[in-house]
Amino acid sequence: MTTNALDASTRSQPAPPAPNTPSPRTRHRSRPNPAVTITALIGALIWITPLVLLIVSALRPLSDFLSNGPVSWPQQLTLENFPDAWDAGQFGTAYLNSTFLLVVKVPLGVFVAALLAYGLAKLEFPFRNFILFSVVLGMTIPIYIAIVPLFTMLRNVGMTDSIIGIIPPYMAFGLPLQVLILQAFFRRVPSELIEAARIDGAGDLRIFFRLVIPLSVPALVTVAILDGVATWNELFLALSLLSSEGNRTIPLGLLNFQGQFATNYTGLAAGILIAVVPILVLYMLLQKYIVGGLTAGATKG
Repeated sequence: MTTNALDASTRSQPAPPAPNTPSPRTRHRSRPNPAVTITALIGALIWITPLVLLIVSALRPLSDFLSNGPVSWPQQLTLENFPDAWDAGQFGTAYLNSTFLLVVKVPLGVFVAALLAYGLAKLEFPFRNFILFSVVLGMTIPIYIAIVPLFTMLRNVGMTDSIIGIIPPYMAFGLPLQVLILQAFFRRVPSELIEAARIDGAGDLRIFFRLVIPLSVPALVTVAILDGVATWNELFLALSLLSSEGNRTIPLGLLNFQGQFATNYTGLAAGILIAVVPILVLYMLLQKYIVGGLTAGATKG
């Protein structure tokens, strides 16, 4: 009797858990693929090589560059190219103007794009899809065919050759891409949250500022970074609408190297490095937001 009870008790006890052995799929995922790693390294080297050559060229004398070639290791290094390039490109004024556009135009453009994208994504009104299609269609319009009527309109209101006057065209040409990204993200915001806020008495503006904006920070930062890079590097509109020396932006400052620096490759490299380093550093520091913002609205969560 005791033996039967012991056997029953033994049978009733749960079996010891099996050791945690990774499944074949898990083991397969944990192993790095040498082919993928080598391909990624080769691609990274190809992409980083021009920047390395630019930095090396900016840090070497012109005589060393001409005698040994651009892909050789420099025999000596110097920093004299940077003050010469700073003066030739008038980067003191150019940095102030480009920074002003970056600080004023980018937040204002993202704000307007967010308002429009929220209306197109979450509000019901006639011709909503047609308006969205018309806005996105602006991405297909070349900026070159709009420069003449744009210049005429700005001249009629006395806003040519003005940093303030160039902000509206910058915003207009930046809106299509910003609205396209933001409205796709806003569509993923749960409608239940918005309906609950409306039941509590919140209006559309309060919902937008207190609910949608906090949930959409990754997408807003992504759009701001992309718009900031485009604004910093924009040349055609600035060249067409700005003429005085005091209103030059960073790309226009680089045009000063067409004369005496046409054959001074090391000075030109220093000027390019001065122009791209701030936005490159900003892009590297915030690149995780770009990936997160572009992929956050791709799946439902």
